[in-house]
Amino acid sequence: MWAKMIEFSLKNRLFVLIAAVILLVWGYSLFQRIPVDLYPDINDPRVTILTEAPGWSPEEVEALVTFPLESAFNGTPFVARVRSSSGIGISVVFIEFEWGTDIFKARQLVAEKLQTVKLPEGVEAPFMAPITSRLGEIVEYALEDKTGKYSLMDLRDVADWIIRFRLKSAGGIANVINQGGLLRQYQVQVSQDKLLGYGLSLMEVREALEKGNLNASGGFLLTQTQEYLIRGLGRVQDVSDIENTVIVTQEGGAPVLIKDVATVKMAGPAIRRGAGTLNG
Repeated sequence: MWAKMIEFSLKNRLFVLIAAVILLVWGYSLFQRIPVDLYPDINDPRVTILTEAPGWSPEEVEALVTFPLESAFNGTPFVARVRSSSGIGISVVFIEFEWGTDIFKARQLVAEKLQTVKLPEGVEAPFMAPITSRLGEIVEYALEDKTGKYSLMDLRDVADWIIRFRLKSAGGIANVINQGGLLRQYQVQVSQDKLLGYGLSLMEVREALEKGNLNASGGFLLTQTQEYLIRGLGRVQDVSDIENTVIVTQEGGAPVLIKDVATVKMAGPAIRRGAGTLNG
């Protein structure tokens, strides 16, 4: 067969030459249109669930938080594997779906399963981490004040309330995490001697602060022609609102206020643990 092909090619050189040119031009045109993926998609459809349990040990997190979540997601359609990691006060569950599963469909299935999971009291609500890629880039920036006019607390405020929201409004950014600086907070510095004098505990002060920073709904007031919404505004607006928060009412009707047992500061820096700063 090969001998006949060679003999035919030698006898029809012009035909072979024209056919070779046609094949060359056709192959070059196909080469120009062939799709080339420089960075192929190596991301499996994966959803990450984060759950915080402040103060819990890894053993407690594993038994009471991670295990119920894993059990719920094991029966989810298209799930290939469920992995987890339990640490001090935090549980991370990775739900990996079969290749080809739409990531938004996968997140919808996980969100539906999350509604059926019952976790113990003291555990914060689980939430899904943003959609990220293994090929995604992490960019770090540092905020400096070379004029000396602003404190570390002021710089953290700018990073939290201005820069962070502007960066998140840009396209292609999954999340913005701020570290370092001094986090501004209201601070209630309780006097132990005054607490003992009133017969109160630190937990009672904490509960009073939590309950005193809430708005309440009072329903509606109906008249012949109008309907009025009744609201109880109790959220803290300034230091005086915290100072005048009632802890308990003593016999005789005399209230014990926060300012009677503590000193309130408006802009104290939060305690930093493992903060990342510019100088490392």
